[in-house]
Amino acid sequence: MNMKPETLERWQVNQSIELYGIRAWGADYFDVNGGGEVVAKLGNNGNPVQVSLMEVVAGLKERGIGMPVLLRFRDLLDRTVARLNESFAEAIATTGYQGGYRAVFPIKVNQQQQVIEEITTFGRRYHHGLEAGSKPELLIALAYMQDPEAYIVCNGYKDAEFIDLALSSLKMGVQTIIVLEAPSEVDLVLERAAAIGVRPRLGVRLKLASKVGGKWSESSGDRSVFGLTMADTVRVLDMLRERDMLDCLQMVHYHMGSQIPNITSIRTAVHEAARVYADLAKEGAAMGLIDIGGGLAVDYDGSRTNYPSSRNYDVKEYCTDVVETVMAACDKAGLPHPTIISETGRALVAYSSVLVFDILDVLRLDQETDLPQIETDAPALLKDLAEIQKTITPKNLQECLNDAVYHRDEIRAGFLAGTITLRQRAQGEQLFWRTVSKIAKEAKGLKYVPEEVTELADTMSDVYYANFSVFQSLPDHWAIGQMFPIMPLHRLGEMPNRQATLSDITCDCDGKIDTFIDLHDVKKSLSLHELVPGQDYLLGVFLVGAYQETLGDLHNLFGDTNIVSVRVDADGRIDFTNEIRGDSVADVLKYVEYDPKDLVDLFRDRAERAVRENRITPAERRQILEAYANGIHGYTYFEA
Repeated sequence: MNMKPETLERWQVNQSIELYGIRAWGADYFDVNGGGEVVAKLGNNGNPVQVSLMEVVAGLKERGIGMPVLLRFRDLLDRTVARLNESFAEAIATTGYQGGYRAVFPIKVNQQQQVIEEITTFGRRYHHGLEAGSKPELLIALAYMQDPEAYIVCNGYKDAEFIDLALSSLKMGVQTIIVLEAPSEVDLVLERAAAIGVRPRLGVRLKLASKVGGKWSESSGDRSVFGLTMADTVRVLDMLRERDMLDCLQMVHYHMGSQIPNITSIRTAVHEAARVYADLAKEGAAMGLIDIGGGLAVDYDGSRTNYPSSRNYDVKEYCTDVVETVMAACDKAGLPHPTIISETGRALVAYSSVLVFDILDVLRLDQETDLPQIETDAPALLKDLAEIQKTITPKNLQECLNDAVYHRDEIRAGFLAGTITLRQRAQGEQLFWRTVSKIAKEAKGLKYVPEEVTELADTMSDVYYANFSVFQSLPDHWAIGQMFPIMPLHRLGEMPNRQATLSDITCDCDGKIDTFIDLHDVKKSLSLHELVPGQDYLLGVFLVGAYQETLGDLHNLFGDTNIVSVRVDADGRIDFTNEIRGDSVADVLKYVEYDPKDLVDLFRDRAERAVRENRITPAERRQILEAYANGIHGYTYFEA
């Protein structure tokens, strides 16, 4: 598995760029510099500054901030907000569309205060609004949305308090739209509107027949649990007509999922919704707004395909197709062009966050250790297994692999039967992995390789133990198999000479990453560098700004990581604008109903009892209590 030194020297940075695909999935936000370090392109003045992530980490270490850490790049968030709004503006201008565009950010995608504040700040020049799907999210939106021209779209099931807040904000001049999810909501909304003294602005959420592919396909089609059927939509229309409230119905809305990989699915859904919009307008509803929901995908693997972790379109194509489809439907119906609203969330915030962690240790199956001499009286199975290595040639790889597997299994069976000792079994397994390693080396470069031999590289991959929790920081990977770009942050001028999977530090069999992005398929292992004793080895998980922070859980009581916001100032210098310390042990213990003070008191009593029993000295008691207290207030992750 190791490469010769002269081979390592020939490796170029461009080869690492191609291997990890950073220019494919990085969307011109990330790259690798000539020194072999990953850089973020920060600044929003048309001439971004390349900031090395290793330089950022060095600055954090000087400030006493350890790994793991979530880096938030404010400048990237600013640029994605600009890219979305300006792409729609360009599509509107080039197609001759007569309506406008307004974006709203779904708060559920990332509810963190800093993110919402920055989106409303950066989006002010575009009147970028917010979408709230719950009462707490509406409270956030009403506090942070200070732009009178931006929309607040209220989705989800609503009680009277939710509706009162929305209607009151409308009365105050906020552009608040209540989206009806069920016919039963009509009476409650109209009743509360009459009590408050305001005519509501209403939308209807449609359950479209159109379906999409990808991980969120259940959000679309007839079996979707959200939205009004066409019959329910007509029923709502008639209820509003009976109450002389058709002027309140101003919007159709639908949501097909947050990651729609195929542009054809997007066009089909927009067309269906635009047809409903046109007929509602012809029925006398005021209309004027069409909300296409989310769906603008992130190309996590850089393949530009309709694979679930990718997309076969870019932002400009997306905007143009949406605008053209709405325009065609309205022109055919002889209707004015409505204002298009999109609830883009994932594509807006995914790029702005990177999880950085260090590697703590590695497990290698083909570890180069000295094998003990095989004794003359050793079982024949051991001797035969040792002989297989000597017979391996490019022509008998499958045969040698079959023989090695057979002898290994027989040695294990002998151990269970008591005819093989523990030492002999250990020696047999070392011999097996040496044999398999040699077979894999012989297979490299061959034109035809048996399938089982091809799979050896993944079977023999190392396990790199990483200082983070999958459940806390990458819950979508664990729960739905979402893949994120992962790569080393440095040493990219060297050939990565190991294949590895990643294990977190939760001691859970699911706390691992063993699928990785690839331009053509899914890889079962990641190319990494051999660890150098005494040197940190840092990896980054990219495009994690959407959903991951809020969905994370406290499995094994690992809490939130450190979070630091990074930007460049006017002089191009790195500026750490916000620093949020990760959860301490005391913090996470409180989440699960423990009082840290009570724990300290209980442990102190136990330590004092140990003194009375002459198990420890009073001085040792003091040291032990100090260690316990330090643990209570320390970081939940590994600290060197």
